[in-house]
Amino acid sequence: MNKGLLIVLSGPSGVGKGTVCTELRRRHPELIYSVSATTRSPREGERDGVNYFFKTREHFQHMIATDALLEYAEYVGNYYGTPREFVEKTLAEGKDIILEIEVQGALKVKEKFPEGVFVFLLPPSLNELKQRIVGRGTETQATIDHRLSVAVEEMNLLYHYDYAVVNDQIDSACSRIASIITAEHCKRERFLHELFRELQELTPAQNGTER
Repeated sequence: MNKGLLIVLSGPSGVGKGTVCTELRRRHPELIYSVSATTRSPREGERDGVNYFFKTREHFQHMIATDALLEYAEYVGNYYGTPREFVEKTLAEGKDIILEIEVQGALKVKEKFPEGVFVFLLPPSLNELKQRIVGRGTETQATIDHRLSVAVEEMNLLYHYDYAVVNDQIDSACSRIASIITAEHCKRERFLHELFRELQELTPAQNGTER
């Protein structure tokens, strides 16, 4: 009953996952951010355990071999992944932890941690998603078309998630996700085991007093 929740926030590129996650954490500082592990070198100002857990390639490969990661991927010659120990330790302390991740990574997490709360962030429309990607001003037309194609494929995976939240406005999206977290904490399953244990302890005492 006192265990924390793992909230997995994902959605297609350009939907605003990072912005929503940052604002949600600003509003709810008690929400712990799941720090990823990586083999890339720290950039100026980055701190181990805050921005990333910086690992050697050999250490990271050992983590892969020992199933110490909920998910991982290799990108531009470096590994990135979600350490299982950090997540499980945070949850055992009764703290909620949020993982902001791409769709494929989220599905890998669900395979190993199905009790997590999986939230899919949707754009108001595909046209709006296109405008957001175009608005970055850093993408070629070919890249934009590819990102939209991938976004459609990823949105077809929505049925793997517990909740869908439309990111029409950041404030509204954050409020909906906060409501989901509150509702999950009130689920009966989180109370049944503890209540059953207390009833088991109480029943013999009652039986002993009744003659």
